[in-house]
Amino acid sequence: MSSLPISFACAPYDRMVPLLSGEVRPAGIDLNFIQIASPRETFDRMAGGLEFDAAEFSSSEFISRMGAGTCPFVALPVFPSRMFRHGFITVNTKVVRSPKDLAGKSIGVPLYTMTAAVWIRGLLMHEYGVDLSGVRWIQGATNKTGAHGRPTVPPLLKHMSIVNNESDKTLSELLEAGEIDAILGADIPAALGRNPSVARLFPDFPKVEADYYGRTGIYPIMHLVAIKRDVYERHPFVATSLYQAFCRAKAIALTRMRSTGMLATMMPWMLAEIETMDAVFGPDPWPYGLEANRTTLQALVDYLAEQSLIAKPIAVDDLFVRVREAT
Repeated sequence: MSSLPISFACAPYDRMVPLLSGEVRPAGIDLNFIQIASPRETFDRMAGGLEFDAAEFSSSEFISRMGAGTCPFVALPVFPSRMFRHGFITVNTKVVRSPKDLAGKSIGVPLYTMTAAVWIRGLLMHEYGVDLSGVRWIQGATNKTGAHGRPTVPPLLKHMSIVNNESDKTLSELLEAGEIDAILGADIPAALGRNPSVARLFPDFPKVEADYYGRTGIYPIMHLVAIKRDVYERHPFVATSLYQAFCRAKAIALTRMRSTGMLATMMPWMLAEIETMDAVFGPDPWPYGLEANRTTLQALVDYLAEQSLIAKPIAVDDLFVRVREAT
């Protein structure tokens, strides 16, 4: 019996390399792994043109589409990208010295609807009591002029003060010039480190983020794996086959990362960092599956509803198709 051809677009993360190399092969599937280094490009091509059978996809955009009833995908509880975001809030220190100083300010953001921005707004509101209702949002790329990608997302359910950056400056340059007061999102502005007036809101962000995780159990999920709905409905076995393959690939990556005979990356003190990581997370810092991520996923859904990206919370159990764990 021949295998089913499935195209899958994703960045070549370490947890995906065994699938890219062919070391791990999903049962019954002939996987065509399409490397795309920029997740934004993957999202835009998947959402705008349905170019791939499966792909790394924005968590917030997937859930927003589900909320709007216009989602041509189903999702697997596999998370190619997750990242704490306290370190991605940069400010003009002349006007912003504490989180609450962000109230009423002009804040740059690549996309108001991007998952990183949803998480940052959520933690600012819930952790620090920041009132963001009076913020003027300026959308644009952080370190280049123009827009951040070509997203196709459902419209906001509530009017927000959002304008596109149509100047000849990047958001980073606007921050340096004092024309905006802060930037939040998924990129670090080039001005950080070269301009003394530009700094992280949380300079000691690793410590702040570890404390946040210890108190909340939240490790922000950025991306999930989306499968075209028609592919899943015609071939439902692909969900479990892909899920189990992703789990095997991640297990291999974890083993390689922990090897003491050689360094898996160019980070000189990686082994010391792994010991720090293990002290915070235990043996698996990057769990797949629904239950291990329920707290994080519930927070994301709640933030999306609070920020008017969905009309009401969606049950976490309804976000993903059912899959079987490997035996």
